[in-house]
Amino acid sequence: MKEYQAVMLQLTRHPRDDENALTDLLNERSRSRWEPAMMAQDGTRLTIVFQRDVVEP
Repeated sequence: MKEYQAVMLQLTRHPRDDENALTDLLNERSRSRWEPAMMAQDGTRLTIVFQRDVVEP
């Protein structure tokens, strides 16, 4: 079974800041075993859906 987490990142007009924010977000989720499953961009907002396998006892 999988679980999902959606994250919305508000983009700015500063590409370097956006790059750093996205890199930080991906690294943080990766450490918790989340993997990007889908990305969509709408105007100045980037939506990323992460997934990971549920570890059952």
